[in-house]
Amino acid sequence: MDERLLAGALAPEEHEPDATLRPRALAEFVGQAKLKETLGVFLQAARRRQEPLDHVLLFGPPGLGKTTLAHIIAREMGAQVRVTAGPVLEKAGDLAAILTNLGPGDVLFIDEIHRVPPAVEEILYPALEDGKLDLVIGTGPAARTVELRLQPFTLVGATTRAGLLSQPLTGRFGITHRLDYYDTEALRKIVLRSAEILGCPIDEDGAVEIARRSRGTPRIANRLLRRVRDFVEVAGESRISAAGARGSLDKLEVDHFGLDELDRRILGTIVERFGGGPVGLSALAHSLGEDKGTLEDLYEPFLLQSGFLTRTPKGRVATALAYRHLGLPPRAPGAGPLFDGTV
Repeated sequence: MDERLLAGALAPEEHEPDATLRPRALAEFVGQAKLKETLGVFLQAARRRQEPLDHVLLFGPPGLGKTTLAHIIAREMGAQVRVTAGPVLEKAGDLAAILTNLGPGDVLFIDEIHRVPPAVEEILYPALEDGKLDLVIGTGPAARTVELRLQPFTLVGATTRAGLLSQPLTGRFGITHRLDYYDTEALRKIVLRSAEILGCPIDEDGAVEIARRSRGTPRIANRLLRRVRDFVEVAGESRISAAGARGSLDKLEVDHFGLDELDRRILGTIVERFGGGPVGLSALAHSLGEDKGTLEDLYEPFLLQSGFLTRTPKGRVATALAYRHLGLPPRAPGAGPLFDGTV
């Protein structure tokens, strides 16, 4: 199975289809009710004052709609959006070039803003607070500071690791929202909307089956919908039924909780090799042969949210739900491995 199937991160080949399915207005955006309500008020107030929206920080797991909301903010404000990412901004001059080319009221979206280098971050402080850039021209005794005034703009920052943002940067955002995992009902609506856009007939029960296995993430729901559509079309069926969705997702090894093969390996390793935990993330990643960042950013949040894992000061611990899902009797944490390798 493609390891990206249940990852919330956007794969390179998905940019075009993902953009096609994105809602273009706040009214079309499904889920995140509290965020929608408050953001709608802030947008309306900014439009009435004919001012740019205050700077916005969006954080939460990947695939929940941070990029979509940045584009919606720009459209609702009648502005252009410029998109970049933290790792791309290697030098202060990279960010300065972008900022000086923004028009009045434009939206600058910085994805993975927690990965902006400290030297580049320093450039952001006066830009966000005073609408200016302080650039140093020359070196040594001949160096001088030049102040450049910027057009009023809105920065939308997105991050999956809010804890890695510096306090000075976080404090310069006037609007901060956390995006939470979606419930099955919200994902069902998203699947039905996406199926209509794709021209893919689907039953209500088929949409529920896909929604239930989408890990609370719209991007994954849309990805699973496209893969289920492939199976159903090849099978010669005219629409996606509950049975068709269930059979297709079973072939993709996505179970009824939305767990895939790596999720089950994570839980199985904690239970079988580490006695249910606690186990540190580095030790777990080494045992699985997986990248620590992949586990922490893409897999662990959903397992914690869904109640399969708990996090303690000493490490991760498998819950009773994890044991039941693996078909094993619950054991006390630290009781030792289930299998010692002997025959």
